[in-house]
Amino acid sequence: MAKSIVFFGTPDFAVASLEELHSAGFEIKALVTAPDRPAGRGYELKKSDCKILAEKLNLPVLQPEKLKARDFIEQLQALNADLFVVVAFRMLPKLVWEMPKFGTMNLHASLLPQYRGAAPINWAIINGEETTGLSCFLIEEEIDTGSILSQKEVAIDYHENFGSLYDRMKTLGAQFLKESLNDLFEGNLKAKSQKDTQGIQLKPAPKIFKQDCKIDWSKSAQEVYNFIRGLSPYPAAFTEISIDDAKTERLKLFETSITDKSVLEPNTIIIDEEKMLIPSSDFYLSIQNLQRAGKKAMPIRDFIAGHNSQSKWRIA
Repeated sequence: MAKSIVFFGTPDFAVASLEELHSAGFEIKALVTAPDRPAGRGYELKKSDCKILAEKLNLPVLQPEKLKARDFIEQLQALNADLFVVVAFRMLPKLVWEMPKFGTMNLHASLLPQYRGAAPINWAIINGEETTGLSCFLIEEEIDTGSILSQKEVAIDYHENFGSLYDRMKTLGAQFLKESLNDLFEGNLKAKSQKDTQGIQLKPAPKIFKQDCKIDWSKSAQEVYNFIRGLSPYPAAFTEISIDDAKTERLKLFETSITDKSVLEPNTIIIDEEKMLIPSSDFYLSIQNLQRAGKKAMPIRDFIAGHNSQSKWRIA
């Protein structure tokens, strides 16, 4: 059976999948990716990660500004692909996803119906999950609600952060997608509806904005620990501290550990030559790695060395 596809993807997460499918011999008729955008200080046009790979592989590239544009739709129709494959791409209009005879398959980084949305890896860690997973499903009207074709469970290590889990799932996802596509084309997958979620407490995974990244120290140490690692290294959890009740400084926190010492003075930060302990609602969190505004990330010892240890530090 034919295995021709059009691949939709833009960021680094989709690159591994595109490369895996190409290596496996799938006929990739084109890549659809975001238009080149100005970036950096010189505002030079920057290609998407997927486009850079596609050019190396000599794949045709389509970069529509509008997914309903007539010329783009006509280009897609002319490709006559059996299936569209989506990995980390924007929402597709119905006239696009219903075009191929096999439909449009989406790789999503959660065990659907849990963690529908733009940031499933982040939210799984933030919520303290021990497992997450990968889902291949057929796109339908509402986002991440289409019939599931296949799923794979992925364990989350207690100390793992967003960056390390992202890298693992990127690689695992590429292999899983290849296997699922082979099974689909061979007729070995049966679609399972997501419509019956009655009695299931669904956990969403909405996009995370800068204002969402401020740490709430009134929560437990475990909740704060999970929040920080769920946003590390990007977009990064942050807090604001005051020094001697005068200067306020914003810090991004990347790595912490929970102490066995319960909080003695709420909001008061403990500093010595090697430690910085910030109080939550129950225990202190020991800060291992952080970043000051406009500076590079640094170990806590280097940060403390640049400050007066006799100053009084508090959560602002």
